[in-house]
Amino acid sequence: MTESFYLWQAPGPYRVAFSTRVGGVSEGVFSSLNLSDQGGDESERVQENRARLCRSLEIDPSEATMAQQRHGAVARRAEAVGLASPNADFPECDALWSEEPGLGMMLVTADCLPIAIARAEGERPALALVHAGWRGLLGGVIESVSRALGPGRTKAVLGPAIGPCCFEVSEEVAASFRRRFGREVASGRKVNLWLAAERALAAAGCSGAERIELCTSCHPELFFSHRRDQGQTGRQGVIGAID
Repeated sequence: MTESFYLWQAPGPYRVAFSTRVGGVSEGVFSSLNLSDQGGDESERVQENRARLCRSLEIDPSEATMAQQRHGAVARRAEAVGLASPNADFPECDALWSEEPGLGMMLVTADCLPIAIARAEGERPALALVHAGWRGLLGGVIESVSRALGPGRTKAVLGPAIGPCCFEVSEEVAASFRRRFGREVASGRKVNLWLAAERALAAAGCSGAERIELCTSCHPELFFSHRRDQGQTGRQGVIGAID
């Protein structure tokens, strides 16, 4: 870990990191490396935070993109939009993928599970980033990304998210997870997003998934958490590019 992110030792020509809330310019409940202006943070501060995170991985913010996330299962091929513009028209989706070197991608989370999936073992380089909340996992966002990447060997990494220690859902949602991913993914009404995602990845042909097993709700010094902070909070995220 550096001051502001966890770096994945990816299996190929990739730069992928999961940010923390440390190292930015935002203040108050958004302190300090907040990557989203949807909660009320100043747009100028958010743009500077995004640029700082990009520069820390030597990604050009003007050749990068984000998404208008919808807690769904849509995956789209990334196109450079530019993270510095306050009026950028980001695509509506919850996963971005690319085969283009140097094109940066960023997705944000505040309890949902950020995932990076990369082609590996000699395959043509391709990288996907996923925002996977409970709705997205049940809706098939990982399957959508796998179809977009096509056949071939892949590896993945699962970033910090709300853990089964803190993620309590309705009995209906917990039952849906048990039916979809197996009994072990839900203990009572508490759901393990990491385990559910691992099983979805394995079923989609991913040959291995690492975890950064840190609960966003349990670590206020490192992460924003929508549940812990009752909605008034910032966003960390996942960022990546092909070299």
